[in-house]
Amino acid sequence: MVSAEFAVNNKIYSVIKVSPFIANYERELRMETDIRRKENMKKATEFAKRIKKIQEEVGATLRKLQEETKKQADRVL
Repeated sequence: MVSAEFAVNNKIYSVIKVSPFIANYERELRMETDIRRKENMKKATEFAKRIKKIQEEVGATLRKLQEETKKQADRVL
């Protein structure tokens, strides 16, 4: 069960262009890491910037899709 959950949460979906785990938790799904090394701090900062950008892109994509869905729904009514 855990491996299935890992696979689903780690899969990149075409609509949002990231995995659900990244979209929800702002970080990549990883099994292990050592955060005590200084080089990891630099990587963590860069990673945080990438995640922020990804979240902004996902948000913009979801807003656009929401607008398109509303337009289609309004045409039906």
